[in-house]
Amino acid sequence: MPIGIITNVLAVIIGGLLGSVLKDHVPETLRESLNMIFGLASMGMGISSIVLMQNMPAVIFSLILGTVLGIALHLSRHITAAAGKMQGMFGSVSAEQSAQLVTVIVLFCASGTGIYGALVSGMNGDHSILIAKSILDLFTAMIFACSLGRSVSLIAVPQFVIMMALFLLAGVIVPLTTPAMINDFKACGGFIMLATGFRILQLKNYPTADMIPAMVLVMPLSWAWVTYILPLLS
Repeated sequence: MPIGIITNVLAVIIGGLLGSVLKDHVPETLRESLNMIFGLASMGMGISSIVLMQNMPAVIFSLILGTVLGIALHLSRHITAAAGKMQGMFGSVSAEQSAQLVTVIVLFCASGTGIYGALVSGMNGDHSILIAKSILDLFTAMIFACSLGRSVSLIAVPQFVIMMALFLLAGVIVPLTTPAMINDFKACGGFIMLATGFRILQLKNYPTADMIPAMVLVMPLSWAWVTYILPLLS
């Protein structure tokens, strides 16, 4: 049973609903302060994952190629449009709010921690990674919902679909991986988390949505680098 996934999804739903209800009772200064903390936490989680990297060229190439692919597929535009529709269900929406919601979608749906946690949960029933992630997601959703409203709760839908797909496919995917591939995968997700942190802090508007395809490419590229490129170099 996908206990970790259900816990994580419920955390986003509950956090989003609580934030939308309590938004008039949360001072603006507290929202801004907690946003900075969440941005800092995202960057810290990203850095802690990046240090696991074992094949830097493969990870960097996957980020470059993945971003190019994301831009070619207009992934950011599609996610932004979906974010606008999500918010439009609850009233008028501004371009700034749509951009902020895109950041939150990437944070909840495309983090290396969440994807890896879903794979581990599906492979050996260890839900600890997703349960730990749920604690942060609960408060993150709550604070973002103070400004974005109940639309934050709707992010639980694509999050559930993505995580359940990984949970069900874990028995096929994980046996094909190596520890180095997993570490490079985590590092790739770490770069996206770091970029997401910059977006939350409004320091730099990285194309985090367009970077998502890198998560699909990094493990095959890591395998190809170790199998074919490194022997040639040595």
